[in-house]
Amino acid sequence: MQRAAVLVRRGSYPRAAGSWGRSQSSAAAEASPALKVRPERGPRDRILTLESMNPQVKAVEYAVRGPIVLKAGEIEMELQRGIKKPFTEVIRANIGDAHAMGQQPITFLRQVMALCTYPNLLSSPSFPEDAKKRARRILQACGGNSLGSYSASQGVNCIREDVAAFITRRDGVPADPDNIYLTTGASDGISTILKLLVSGGGKSRTGVLIPIPQYPLYSAVISELDAVQVNYYLDEENCWALNVNELRRAVREAKDYCDPKVLCIINPGNPTGQVQSRKCIEDVIHLAWEEKLFLLADEVYQDNVYSLDCKFHSFKKVLYKMGHEYSGNVELASFYSTSKGYMGECGYRGGYMEVINLHPDIKGQLVKLLSVRLCPPVSGQAAMDIVVNPPVPGEESFEQFSREKELVLGNLAKKAKLTEDLFNQVPGIHCNPLQGAMYAFPRILIPAKAVEAAQSHKMAPDMFYCMKLLEETGICVVPGSGFGQREGTYHFRMTILPPVEKLKIVLQKVKDFHIKFLEKYA
Repeated sequence: MQRAAVLVRRGSYPRAAGSWGRSQSSAAAEASPALKVRPERGPRDRILTLESMNPQVKAVEYAVRGPIVLKAGEIEMELQRGIKKPFTEVIRANIGDAHAMGQQPITFLRQVMALCTYPNLLSSPSFPEDAKKRARRILQACGGNSLGSYSASQGVNCIREDVAAFITRRDGVPADPDNIYLTTGASDGISTILKLLVSGGGKSRTGVLIPIPQYPLYSAVISELDAVQVNYYLDEENCWALNVNELRRAVREAKDYCDPKVLCIINPGNPTGQVQSRKCIEDVIHLAWEEKLFLLADEVYQDNVYSLDCKFHSFKKVLYKMGHEYSGNVELASFYSTSKGYMGECGYRGGYMEVINLHPDIKGQLVKLLSVRLCPPVSGQAAMDIVVNPPVPGEESFEQFSREKELVLGNLAKKAKLTEDLFNQVPGIHCNPLQGAMYAFPRILIPAKAVEAAQSHKMAPDMFYCMKLLEETGICVVPGSGFGQREGTYHFRMTILPPVEKLKIVLQKVKDFHIKFLEKYA
């Protein structure tokens, strides 16, 4: 009767002074089905299990935050509990998170963000007028003059105008704000466009061409959408260059089992760091026109070009230089974000995509799809605005901004060369020049005995290698198998973001580990 009494006390019955008698309680229980005492039941089976869940989600893998990173977290917890290790800290070199690695924020960007977040600071003499001017413009375009309000699903209008102006300056080609969509980082834009593109079944199912090695976002979204992944291999012997003949092979063979209609390009490359030449981009665009492929140009590392003989060329610019036959027909979505470059503002999740030559009916479908998630974070939109609308010569903040930007990019260039040089001094490691982006993707020799040991642990050989590296040195890197690689080759991806002195320590530890690893499994 205890349960019935509890239910009665929560119900609408008037409560008499003192406790109820047994007959009153029983009568109340009989009067209301909700008050009847039910027998205790055992635990029921769960509705959501590994067997009943969406199989496409189960198929998703994302190596950058996969098993090796989970193990790193476990080791960090053990260090905190005082468990002794042959190292004192875990160095997370697995991801391009600049500020987590010690890079300092760009002052001007943070000033404008502070003003937007707390507008009372607009009256403070501590902030420069050019920062205040941008903050006021952003706030005036927000509902209630607040970053806390929703924006239009496509993004804040004035910020899309600033993005269009940035693209026009960069490419010398007009950009239409109506073709700009602000996104939650570049990843959000990429997955949204792919949702629109994937259709059909069987041999008519959409095929998506991606580079191997690739950024695992692509394979993850392809799995989630149950699309068909079509691999084309970058040429490791030629600084990871994209060979258009390899692309043609991939398209030709894919037609036997799917409908290849999407071509993804990462430039500068992640994890490989190559920077594509203008001629290469022209060849790719011609192939897209010829084979009727929708182009996705992931250009988030466009600021990160270090080799003196390399230059970033946007797909939009090259497309327009090729003439109206191409610029009026090839469908292209280009992506950029606040997370990389010299900014490294990963946490704001700011980004945009420019989509050109989209069918007018599909524009409405795209906006509808974006409206389901209401809008991207308005703070991230504001951060994106500052990236595309930085201080210009003659403004108060220009000199400091330029100095800070050049310092970040200059340091990255030095670290790119340092990493390449030191890796290539290690027997059994070969590293191509780091032309751009912020990672090394060295090829590593793994002896046959180590391959056998990995198989006995049911691991890929490079996962086994990276796990041993983590357990013995505290350095967390991502195995190449998580990005894709040619059969029989092994790699890992490591960011070059740590400060120079710490990077030297990391590289020395990798060198020492690799030599011992070769000796152990020789």
